Amino acid sequence: MSIYSTEYTFKFSTSIEQVGQTVWDNLANGNSPFCQYPFLHALETSGSVGGKSGWQPFHLVIYQNSDPVGILPLYKKTHSYGEYVFDFAWANTYRQYGVNYYPKLVAAIPFTPVTGARLMLNATIDRQQLIPILCQEITNQLTLFGMSSMHWLFVEQDISQTLHEHHQIQRKAVQFEWFNRQYSSFDDYLTHFNSRKRKNVRKERIKITTEGIKVVRLYGEGLTEKNMRFFYDCYKQTYLKRSGHDGYLTEDFFQKIFRNLHQNLMLVIALKDNTPIASALFVFDKNQLCGRYWGALEDIDNLHFECCYYQGIEFCIERNIAKFNPGTQGEHKILRGFEPIYCYSNHSLTELAFHEAVERFIDEENTQITQYKNNAEKLLPFKQTQD
Repeated sequence: MSIYSTEYTFKFSTSIEQVGQTVWDNLANGNSPFCQYPFLHALETSGSVGGKSGWQPFHLVIYQNSDPVGILPLYKKTHSYGEYVFDFAWANTYRQYGVNYYPKLVAAIPFTPVTGARLMLNATIDRQQLIPILCQEITNQLTLFGMSSMHWLFVEQDISQTLHEHHQIQRKAVQFEWFNRQYSSFDDYLTHFNSRKRKNVRKERIKITTEGIKVVRLYGEGLTEKNMRFFYDCYKQTYLKRSGHDGYLTEDFFQKIFRNLHQNLMLVIALKDNTPIASALFVFDKNQLCGRYWGALEDIDNLHFECCYYQGIEFCIERNIAKFNPGTQGEHKILRGFEPIYCYSNHSLTELAFHEAVERFIDEENTQITQYKNNAEKLLPFKQTQD
């Protein structure tokens, strides 16, 4: 389906295969692995999205003079799970007034609360000129398909600000990220902690060793299909204990990204008496490491911190990766040196009264988020003066 403006043509596709890998790769080039064709294609072809998942692909390709110049990963949603920007209260309010909140439209990477490119454009395109035209065309789609709202999730700050200038409400949240300030080793990193916090981290790591646990990192050619099968067993077990289901992502998804994105995967495996007992999966490129999924077959104190945080920090230091996003939420990350940062989403609701109500809610919430971030910064373990 195509829609026309004076300068651009907008085509919406119900699968990434309709867009085609060549077009996608050309426009997503240089962006994170999550935005790349193999990752999103694996989600669709594994059944993790599409079908009855509640995530229906509706990807947008932008053309100029018949040439593809932009893409935007889009999904029609019939629920709010797997987004990590919570709007359940908004849906409940709609329900109370007898109005349908679902379906809605989201620009997002499914199950991936990591800030990154959403609108990916050819370098020749004037972003400032395009965005208001794009917002209007998306509004037309909402009306045409009876969708309640448009949501841009985990967008880059500059894009979020531009969207905000064009009546897309800006919402802030806080995540915790680690920044590599040219540390030479993990021990060097700890020298920047105050003494008490430094001792706590060292104690946590020593405890793992005294439990007889060995932790290894596998990536590139060192990563095998057998390793990925073990990881999936851990992933599934964690979801079963926590949520009563096998998890949002299928085993086929993990095997597909192993085959097609193995150069961007790092797996941490913990072994006890040479038997694997826990695993954590990371996705990385030259700019950033992202901790994504974790699972354990045995509960051991501090094992989560070792596998999901400390091993990731060491990996970044060794490979000179600038930052590490370990996953969403979790104030316990602060004491281990993960700093609070803002992440952004933008929202537009077709019903004016609801849009204005959400705008008021978010204005109040953003004030609270700012205070939360300020308080979190005070808890960081870094020393202000020499011990």
